[in-house]
Amino acid sequence: MPEKLDGKQVAAAIKSEIASKVKDYRESGKRAPHLAIIIVGDDGASHTYVGGKINACKAVGFDYTLMQFAGTISEAKLIKHIESLNEDEDIDGFIVQLPLPEHISVEKVTECIAPEKDVDGFTNQNFGSIVTQHPLLLPATPFGIMELLKRYDIVTQGQNCVVVGASRIAGAPLSLMLLQQGMATVTVCHKYTKDLAAHTRNADILVVAVGKPGLITEEMVKEGAIVIDVGTTRVEDKTRKSGFRLRGDVDYDHVAPKTSFITPVPGGVGPMTIASLLMNTLRAYETSEQGEG
Repeated sequence: MPEKLDGKQVAAAIKSEIASKVKDYRESGKRAPHLAIIIVGDDGASHTYVGGKINACKAVGFDYTLMQFAGTISEAKLIKHIESLNEDEDIDGFIVQLPLPEHISVEKVTECIAPEKDVDGFTNQNFGSIVTQHPLLLPATPFGIMELLKRYDIVTQGQNCVVVGASRIAGAPLSLMLLQQGMATVTVCHKYTKDLAAHTRNADILVVAVGKPGLITEEMVKEGAIVIDVGTTRVEDKTRKSGFRLRGDVDYDHVAPKTSFITPVPGGVGPMTIASLLMNTLRAYETSEQGEG
């Protein structure tokens, strides 16, 4: 029987560890870490994700600031708010929730974030630091995946790792982390890859992050593989009160019996991403406090 890589359980353990540290800081007379969140527009899914991050801050004792702006805000005005957070010594880290309205450049906005406060790990400096192996703040989703593998004592060294999806948020940085930190042999596949199954069947560790429900089927996975499903797509489900359910990129019911470890959707990578955001915020706080000391 496969073992579930329970991101929810691991994230709870990480939150408990962080909460203990925050408690110690408060008792020693120090302030708590402070996370700011910027959200633009009224995208329902984005507000749900932000709500989860706020609840996580409350759970570990972080201070937080929520900044909500209309979808009509200009790029220039949004950047001014970002610059004010960069200069605010009480803010240890902040995120700009994606997606942004079409008239605002995600790349331009991201590069306005001070790298030492970029707790999503999206800036070019933090992305590039993966290669130099001296990272300040790591991209949150890949960081969460690496931590999940670590907590389950899964060895990556020398393993054939196949990453399906080359996005800046997940696939690309994760492939570098598996190569640099994990010392694995890494293959990155994308929409132009010929014969995807030929690559996935060779994977000791298969990570899928493309947002196509059920893309990976039983015959595309070898016996005993470790499967990490990053995909979370809303699909219609009239049997549920919400009218939808989340599906991963892996056909879980058919693939799971062939695996040694597999992440569920939901409850796998998602909770680890939020846990990583908290770990990055704590690291930014501790780095700032040491600098002041």
